[in-house]
Amino acid sequence: MYNTLKTFILLAALTALFVICGQLLGGKTGAIIALILAGAMNFFAYWYSDKLVLKMTGAREVSPAEAPELHNMVAKLAAQAGIPKPRVFIMDTETPNAFATGRNPEKGVVAVTRGIMQILNRDELEGVLAHEIAHIKNRDILISSIAAVIAGAIAYLADMASWSLLFGGLSGDDEEDHGVLGYVGIFLMIFLAPLAAMIIQMAVSRSREYLADATGAKICRCPLSLARALEKLEAWNRQVPMQVNPAQAQMFIVNPLSGGSFYKLFSTHPPIQDRIAKLVEMARREGLAAA
Repeated sequence: MYNTLKTFILLAALTALFVICGQLLGGKTGAIIALILAGAMNFFAYWYSDKLVLKMTGAREVSPAEAPELHNMVAKLAAQAGIPKPRVFIMDTETPNAFATGRNPEKGVVAVTRGIMQILNRDELEGVLAHEIAHIKNRDILISSIAAVIAGAIAYLADMASWSLLFGGLSGDDEEDHGVLGYVGIFLMIFLAPLAAMIIQMAVSRSREYLADATGAKICRCPLSLARALEKLEAWNRQVPMQVNPAQAQMFIVNPLSGGSFYKLFSTHPPIQDRIAKLVEMARREGLAAA
């Protein structure tokens, strides 16, 4: 409930930032154009996200005959989550990780690396798969797309403002000139609004990760299995970061990229220790911590 409310507040903040940027730019027209352009681009990405992601990661669909145990686990967890069984893919990489995609539960896809099946035991792997199925159940692809649309529209507005200033200034819908304060606000928007939008978008992603952890723990009925899996995956991914496009990093259960100095602020994932602590607390409340 808390993470759902947090996601709603963050999306509201993104929307408010977009409205303010539109007003600073000079009226409704530019804001509407930016929203339409961002919406069109992200609608395409959302609609074809599963195909694009699978092609970019090199994941290959496997049949029940090729990976019977993996298929059985996915089928069992999907039934416990109350969604259709997702398609199952494997990435041929030794770095242990996993991700989910698909625009709705009927189009769900769960992908794991070969490495993750080698280092996790059955309970831990079920915890990871439950986390990914939780993303599908919670429609996180849709929510991420909404956040991306608004953040993208804000970036378009900032670009429009910078080009307008470069080629002769701005005017509002009422054709009144902007005052000094108006231009100060526009300069701040150009430099700060896209940064603020990106920070909020990353916060939305982190909120959905916390929610997927909680939902996944309920699906597999063992929060500690997921906690142990996260600990192992974090250690391995620090040692052997995966070679992926940074834009794809938010899909994976743990960040496949190494963090920089502003890691926490701009990371798409919450700190692993915070996620583990929440799962351990969840297990304690359910009387499972001793296990």
